[in-house]
Parts: sequence; structure tokens; C-alpha cells
Amino acid sequence: MTSFFHFRDGWLQAEDVPLHLLAEQVGTPFYCYSGGALAESYRRFSGALAALNPTVCYALKANGNLAVINSFAKLGAGADVVSEGELRRALAAGVPADKIVFAGVGKTEAEMAFALDRGILQFNVESLPELEMLSKLALGRGQKAPVALRINPDVDAKTHAHITTGRAENKFGIDLVKAESACKTACDLPGIRLQGLAVHIGSQLTDLEPFRLAFSRLAELYGSLRAAGYAISHLDLGGGLGIAYGEEGSPDVDGYARIAAETVGGLEAHLVFEPGRHLVGNAGVLVTRVLYVKQGERKRFVIVDAGMNDLIRPVLYDAWHSIEPLHAVENTAAVSPADVVGPICETADSFARQRLLPDLAPGDFLAIKSAGAYGAVMASSYNGRPPAPEVLVKGSHHAIVRPRPSHEDLMRGEILPDWL
Repeated sequence: MTSFFHFRDGWLQAEDVPLHLLAEQVGTPFYCYSGGALAESYRRFSGALAALNPTVCYALKANGNLAVINSFAKLGAGADVVSEGELRRALAAGVPADKIVFAGVGKTEAEMAFALDRGILQFNVESLPELEMLSKLALGRGQKAPVALRINPDVDAKTHAHITTGRAENKFGIDLVKAESACKTACDLPGIRLQGLAVHIGSQLTDLEPFRLAFSRLAELYGSLRAAGYAISHLDLGGGLGIAYGEEGSPDVDGYARIAAETVGGLEAHLVFEPGRHLVGNAGVLVTRVLYVKQGERKRFVIVDAGMNDLIRPVLYDAWHSIEPLHAVENTAAVSPADVVGPICETADSFARQRLLPDLAPGDFLAIKSAGAYGAVMASSYNGRPPAPEVLVKGSHHAIVRPRPSHEDLMRGEILPDWL
């Protein structure tokens, strides 16, 4: 994959925009996304699967910025959403309703009603109570809700425990052994049109074999249900394909496509894929400024102006992100360990521990890389800190696609009760 973040004249750039100049203009911390990287990752993914003629639905939970969603919509992507808010974002960004899949284990009545009224492609239903409620709502509108039953195949995705979703003990999906009974229930409900099956076993998978096992189990179930007379025609294979955060190799997209072709390609089903992180993860960086360098008794601490409210992945998932200065290091041998930490009043507010970094001084800029997925979308205003703004770059152009809120913005809408 082309590197859209590269050094030129000694400074790290996003495409043709020097990040240090952007930092001086926008202020730090801020997220920067490369439009070229977004487009290349989508074309690479969709191109590898082109022979299967699938619908590719970008998973908004990875990065819900309207400009990012619209970038994919213009390339032909649909959307995978897990809330009414994400559905509204997808529609506002130009995704056609009939290319939107609504997933999630806890859809509310209001959310399902909103989606029914918009005419979405499919609900991925995860339980019988949800199925019954959806039927009731659809029947009241004189509709039949298009449904794929999400099956839990009991496959270990070999990823972090917080983001594995396809094991029997996870809250997601209908147990494989109960799938045929659930299909019968769906077909008996007057407000349901059962059109397929869905599976999603987790996020940040770099080993492809769990995909093979999950897809094979889904294919076997699909075949047996078709043989039993169920008129299903869709298979939603979810997402989960990971990225390289450090020196590890990127997952093989062509290998992933071959597994899909070998397991489900001969079923004559319409296939849906829901990539998220794989499309946006390496298309973004978080730029932060060094505030202080503190030499402790045992450690060097590099204190930066980004905090875990801006990027929570290292705290939540013990995640690794490469970190490098925006100015090229001339003597790569002159490095020493340092903890890169933020200003939040939590010991957990750390981006890296004992990371080899050069001498740094207040005012230096750092890039926290591979931050395009589950970064800004998971941000908060903890400690009263305005979340970092987001910038999209295309060639030599840039646009602030979500500005930094003011402190007044953060307090707006809060009300003191009369008795105070």
C-alpha cells in the first residue's frame, strides 16, 4: 500500500501537507486523515473481492466523521450501522438507504422504527425478542422487515478479549445450534422477510484462519437451510480484518478474498462485507505537542497535550501505536526509553511505555500513528477537555472536517435547576 504519510525535506507530511505547519494552524492535538489513503484502502479491499460481486458496507463505528463516510459513499460503499445516530450519519453523508445494514445487539423500538421508515437494506437480528419486536413494528407499518439472522459460530477470533464477538460466551448473535429454530420463528412472524444469515466474529483479526472456520460454518448452515426449503439468498460476512499497528505485517487482503471465494463463493448468495478499521486505521494520525520532559528517578516522561480522552485505545485495549517526531531524526542511534503520557489526572493516561525516542523538548510535535480507527469516534470531554478536531487532506489541500469545540460548547445545554 502506498504510504500517504511520508517525510519530505525532513518533515512528516500527510500527502503534500506538512503536518507541523498544519499543527501551527489548527492547534494540537488534532486528527489528520489522508483522503488518498481512504480511497486506496477501499479500492484495494473491494477490488480483491470484485469477482464475488458483493455489497461493501463501511462500518461507521470505526470512524463516523461525515467526510470520511462520504469519501467511501462516493466510491460506491454502503454502510454498516449500530445505532440510529450512525444511521442518520450514513444518510446525511450520502449513503443510499438500500445499501445500509443495521446491526447491533440492543436496537431500541425507536431505532428500528426509524430504520423501517427509511427502507434500509437489512436488519441483522441477534435474538428472538428483537425479531418479535421488529415484526410487530413492521406489521404496524404494513411492511415486512428485511432480516438476516446473526449467527454466533463459536469461533475464537484470536484477538483482544474486548473485541472478540463470535464465541459462545459472547453476547452477540444466535447460537449455531438454535439457528434453524430461529429461522422457523422468523418465517412464522408476519412482519419479517427472512433473507439471509450474518456473522461477525470480532475486530482486528490478523490471522485469517478464524475467518475460514466461521465462513465454512455459515456456508454449511446456509446450505442445509436452503435444502430444508428456506428461501434465503443473502450472506453477510461481517468485518474484522485488521491492520498493522507496528512492525507486524498487514493481513493479506487477497488471502482473505480467496477464503471467502473458497467457502461461500459457490453458494450463489448475495454477499455483504463490513470492513471498518481495515479501511481507516492507517489513514489517520493524531498529532500532539510535547508540553514537558520530566526525568524521574527511574524513567523519562514525555508529557504531551493529547490525552486518553482523545485516544483511549492504549488504555482500553493495551494497544500499541507507533509514535514518531514530525521532524526526521538525524541520528537514529541517539534514542532512549521514555513513557509518553498525557495531562489527564489518571495514571492510565499513557500512550506508550519505555518507547525508544530521541531527545525531545517542549514544543516538539509527535505523530501517534494508525489512529484513524476508534480514535476520534471514541473521544470524550473527560477532565473538561475539548476533543481534538479532525482534518481531511487531499493532495496539497486540507479542510477541518470537525472543529475543536470551545469550552462554552461543552457546557452548552447544561441547566442549573431552580433550587440552585
